[in-house]
Amino acid sequence: MTYMFFSVSSYELLKGIQNVSKAIPAKTALPILENFLFELKEDKLTITASDQELTLRTSVRVDSTREEGSMAVPARQMSDLLKELPDQPIEIKTGGESTFECRWSNGNSKLPYFPASDYPEIKGAGDDAVSVSFQAKVLSEGISRTIYATADDEMRPTMNGIFFDINPGVVTLVASDSHKLICYTTDGINADAPASFILHKKAASVAKSILEKVDSDVFVRFDASTVVFSFDDNMMVCRPIVGKYPKYRDVIPQNNSNVLRIDRSRFLNTIKRVSVCANKASNHIKLDLNPGQIEITAQDLGFALSAYEKMECDYNGDSISIGFKSSFLVEILANLNCETVVMKFADSRKAALIVPSEDEAESNKICGILMPIMVS
Repeated sequence: MTYMFFSVSSYELLKGIQNVSKAIPAKTALPILENFLFELKEDKLTITASDQELTLRTSVRVDSTREEGSMAVPARQMSDLLKELPDQPIEIKTGGESTFECRWSNGNSKLPYFPASDYPEIKGAGDDAVSVSFQAKVLSEGISRTIYATADDEMRPTMNGIFFDINPGVVTLVASDSHKLICYTTDGINADAPASFILHKKAASVAKSILEKVDSDVFVRFDASTVVFSFDDNMMVCRPIVGKYPKYRDVIPQNNSNVLRIDRSRFLNTIKRVSVCANKASNHIKLDLNPGQIEITAQDLGFALSAYEKMECDYNGDSISIGFKSSFLVEILANLNCETVVMKFADSRKAALIVPSEDEAESNKICGILMPIMVS
């Protein structure tokens, strides 16, 4: 039998379990994973949740401890109970017959618990792991700017995550679904040697949501089978995607000489308006580029829909008609933080390079590549 007895703020305990609850699986063949693992030592309660692919762990300071110990407690019932309690001190203690009691000012509840020994062991990175540190806001921004370009491709699992290309002092985060590719480069890291790993989009999404609220540095250790993110009193453990990421630098156009400069917000809003009349299955739009102006058109012949809009712009180059999937172009433009965007074209059949204006501070920080489509 496990013995535990401690008091803690209901608000702090709720905040702790909410920090890790994203790792509780919706469905699992291992029922113990439907529980939080509580481990109490001195004045610290460590809370763990895992689906075996992703593990989240955090620590909560308790007000007092009478009996140290550990147990697995049902995640849904514990979360629901704490959400309904106003902030107040609560006492948690184990009793007989594998139940624990939660007491508050004018009431109590009893819930089952399970042996901590039934919970799977969470292994970290090995002794040969590579260590890197990021500023939390840099890592969060890098994930935000790239995650939307990841794929859902069972045949090529390496495309289902963000590639971290790490070099001393600089890192490039890369995501691609083979139609579009986004590179985000930043110098806000500490690394001793070149290294790389691929972070699955699910883990990346969870990391982003947590790191948005963090001000401290994030320490990352990774080897061939495990990636560990540590910050403050929190830890995230996940499995990297195994495989070799494509040579992304080889596909970045270097000599696209037809250059369009245009107000990003106006361009984005125009594409959104015109694409309302695009074929719903293909989302195809066409850009007709001529010196000083751009014409954007879309049509769906099956439903007799069409739209057209002309914009003045700064365009230097040959007259080009080029098609894109509008949703891809909208995504890229919406995720650029700049007033003026630059698109560089070779011709109607080759990928376009999309970057913030050379006048923008981010011009060397982020770039997008978008493959064209054939339009009539």
